[in-house]
Amino acid sequence: MKKINLNVFLTVLLGMVITYILPHSLLAAEPGMAYSISKGGRLYDKWYKENLAKSPKDAHPSYPENGHYKGSKGNDWRCKECHGWDYQGKNGQYKSGKHSTGITGIMLAKNKSREDLRAILTRPVHSYTQDMLSQQNITDLVNFIQSGTLDMSHYIDASTKAAKGQAERGKSYYETLCVNCHGLSGKAEDMPDLPALAWKNPWEVMHKIRFGQPAEDMPALNAFEPSVTADILTYLQKLPEK
Repeated sequence: MKKINLNVFLTVLLGMVITYILPHSLLAAEPGMAYSISKGGRLYDKWYKENLAKSPKDAHPSYPENGHYKGSKGNDWRCKECHGWDYQGKNGQYKSGKHSTGITGIMLAKNKSREDLRAILTRPVHSYTQDMLSQQNITDLVNFIQSGTLDMSHYIDASTKAAKGQAERGKSYYETLCVNCHGLSGKAEDMPDLPALAWKNPWEVMHKIRFGQPAEDMPALNAFEPSVTADILTYLQKLPEK
């Protein structure tokens, strides 16, 4: 039997590692589009919390002077505070009330190019510095706007706030995906009262089910079809509020 040269063997083995094994292992650890979209959804919700940063102390310069949340502990810096949980801004649920700012929603930007969206997000009007939102954060927000937003009127009745899903299907999803943290009643200790919130602001609940809670362990269910989220929301609205 021919003796194998150890040096040659090690050289070939190292080449295989570099050529095949190492690139595949790095590829497996690289975040994908689903991760980026969900991250963008949480940044849209409260970017400073998601980035484990302190909330801005100064009022957002572009937030209306007569706005209810002007200079309110960073709330006027949240994307959702101007553009809404339904992504419609002044044309949706924020057309009136204390969240009203007269600012348009992001649904109008959904079909813009990635370059245009990056330019919009980095304009002075948004006042974000690179210390606030990194280039990757901007990319995540662009992915969220293009691929994560949807017309919530297909899933929630705007006049009654009733979700349009199937409660029985929502129950099976809830009892396997959500119950460990939120409990069977949706009112686990140290957690939001989900049945109450599902009626108070179903658009917020749907957003958070899809993308998770900023800087918390809540899973993002955005890999499922939006109808699954609507089913869970519908089930939550069937649970007793008290």
